[in-house]
Amino acid sequence: MGQTYLPKSLKQGLAALLLWPAGVLAQPPLATAPVSYQPLAQEQVFDAVIEAVKQATVSAQTSGRVVEINYDVDDYVPKGSVILRFEDVEQQANLSAAEAALREQQARYDEASAEHQRIKDIFEKKLVAKAEYDRAVTGLRTAKERLEAAQAHVLKAKEQVNYTLVKAPYSGIVVKRHVEVGEMARVGQALMSGFSLQELRATTRVPQRLVDAIRRHNRARMLFDGQTAVPADRMTIYPYADPDTHTFQVRVQLKAGQEGIYPGMLVKLAFVTGEERRLVLPQQAIAQRSEVSAVYVVAPDGRLAFRQVRLGSRLPDDMIEILSGVTDGERIALDPVAAAIALKQQREPQD
Repeated sequence: MGQTYLPKSLKQGLAALLLWPAGVLAQPPLATAPVSYQPLAQEQVFDAVIEAVKQATVSAQTSGRVVEINYDVDDYVPKGSVILRFEDVEQQANLSAAEAALREQQARYDEASAEHQRIKDIFEKKLVAKAEYDRAVTGLRTAKERLEAAQAHVLKAKEQVNYTLVKAPYSGIVVKRHVEVGEMARVGQALMSGFSLQELRATTRVPQRLVDAIRRHNRARMLFDGQTAVPADRMTIYPYADPDTHTFQVRVQLKAGQEGIYPGMLVKLAFVTGEERRLVLPQQAIAQRSEVSAVYVVAPDGRLAFRQVRLGSRLPDDMIEILSGVTDGERIALDPVAAAIALKQQREPQD
């Protein structure tokens, strides 16, 4: 009899099925990944405190009685919103007086300008002495200077009126209110404090033995709530050490729009100081049973084994370091739930 020809891919598939335990044939093949050593960044971790990049206390720029407060502690304030308002009777009166003075000086300037033009025409016909023409020029110059002074007074008076409306310099959260409605505020008095949650940074101190390596690699990430890793946007290392602790202050700017992070929180900062080889596998392969961490190891013949492992650091790209329990080259099931079902079927006695 002649031999039946089978494609190479089909032969490999049949071979894999023959190696798979009989009780597991009903299940689709498990997705696996190898345990392997990879060159990864070596990190040093330090405690850090979250700070708001934009934080300020708004102060009074004019004197007056507080007649309206529109926001309180923990309120969100959009940029440009009126935080509070002063009584503006005095400022409006000063503005009216300045505008009246401006109109007067404008009339005098127009009169001086017309007189200057009249004397100039006569002087060009040599019908008037030069001294008379010089007086007209001086009168026009003086009128112009007084007009400019009056215009400046109006601008100043308008600015004082604008100061009675205290506006938010940027969008943020109110953290402290320093005045109440009805109080008299003087120039420079604190009115309201707040910060923006859009731009945050983490601040820490690092020992002098590590500062050169941290500066050279210029890479860091923030570890938040024990699981979430937030990459740094940029890093600032102070160019001097504290003379008492011999440590350098480092500020790590976080990317805008981070949620669940607030000023004053304690976090971890991981700075890259070098490179090392570590045994890693995808985090999704970890099966957590109470406080025990384990993986499903797939043998070359397809049989499964449930094996406890000791975990190390969580790494970028959803990878995790394995300190013990598996070795380089072993294959691990990526879906612990599907692997548990397959292992149960593997252990069941076959008819």
